[in-house]
Amino acid sequence: MDSYTETEERQKPASSVQSEVIYQKTIYTILFTISFAHLLNDMMQSVIPAVYPIIKEKFNFSFTQIGIITLTYQFASSVLQPFIGFYTDKHPKPFSLSIGMSFTLVGLIVLSMASNFHTFLLAVTLVGIGSSVFHPESSKVAQLASGGRKGLAQSIFQVGGNFGSSLGPLLAALIVLPFGQPAIKWFTLAALLAILILLRVGRWYKAHLHIKPTARGNAQTEKANTFPRKKVIGSLIILFFLVFSKYFYMASMTSYFTFFLIEKFNVSVQHSQLYLFIFLAAVAVGTVAGGPLGDRFGRKYIIWFSILGTAPFALLMPHVGLWATIVLAVFVGLILSSAFSAILVYATDLVPGKVGMIAGLFFGLAFGMGGIASAFWGWLADKTNIEFVFNICAYLPLIGIITAFLPNIEGRRKYSAPNLQE
Repeated sequence: MDSYTETEERQKPASSVQSEVIYQKTIYTILFTISFAHLLNDMMQSVIPAVYPIIKEKFNFSFTQIGIITLTYQFASSVLQPFIGFYTDKHPKPFSLSIGMSFTLVGLIVLSMASNFHTFLLAVTLVGIGSSVFHPESSKVAQLASGGRKGLAQSIFQVGGNFGSSLGPLLAALIVLPFGQPAIKWFTLAALLAILILLRVGRWYKAHLHIKPTARGNAQTEKANTFPRKKVIGSLIILFFLVFSKYFYMASMTSYFTFFLIEKFNVSVQHSQLYLFIFLAAVAVGTVAGGPLGDRFGRKYIIWFSILGTAPFALLMPHVGLWATIVLAVFVGLILSSAFSAILVYATDLVPGKVGMIAGLFFGLAFGMGGIASAFWGWLADKTNIEFVFNICAYLPLIGIITAFLPNIEGRRKYSAPNLQE
């Protein structure tokens, strides 16, 4: 019998006991609902890179302009996130989720009618703002509903976004390519559906704000994971470099994989979109495993495997034929995709009680790195060629070796929910 006695249990208010019981349960209905909202959100956002070949040809944009469009979108979706997360950690705003989605709705309407470079920049800025509002608060919802199984919850949440990202190119190939840029308006139906879903999630979130992630077992875990300030800062810097490695490489795939296939293998635009869908679908599938495996074996090992394990496949990809390229891209997607859930939950364990701020910081960092990388790779492709870009970026996963310097937070500990009746 530990210090948490039956007498203390009886003395606690009923609402407090109920809160801890609720917290210990993994609320799958909320997790899958917020994951589906993430799917819709990222599906709409993925329309932006999916239509790059169309607008490049239609408006005669250069690779540099394509990169600037991506940079603008990623900047809008990254800079605000840490500040929103920091603010909502102190002042939760459950209905900000649906308000953010309204920005995405307006952005898609503008995107469907854009006829010049500056209007495209306005459209992607609006979509980016919607993303920056969505991710910090929805990550908090996922952890609130996790029952302490944070890796599993983050993976369920993240896989929705990855499946959504993979659907964007497929739907672009089926809808936008045949019917043109105005067909982007059809995606506003998804935005409207997401707003309705997030209104319901917001009501649940508001009703459960009194539940704090400080149930006895969770508090012990957070206490065990406390490190000196210098160690925490050093670990966060390592995580930043790992995010840099992952998202600089991912930017080459999401923004320029279609151009690489078109230039090297002379495939059609429509086929290149389908191959991009295959890669992004592999990313979605790999995400499912990352969180639960991190809960089971320790997130450090999953981060290490995910980043460094991608290197052999990335290094081979620029030197093989079409079908081998697609197969290697699938392996890259499966392995690399497990990293972000593990990195995010690892970071929130390093800095307990700041889920919104850390989620906003790392989502923002991921989007920001992706935007900078897209602009850089576009500039480099204009100066050289796409094949050269893919040869250079293939070395980025080797940065994963620095994972060795991260402290081992969980080891091989299995999660087990605390028992209130002890």
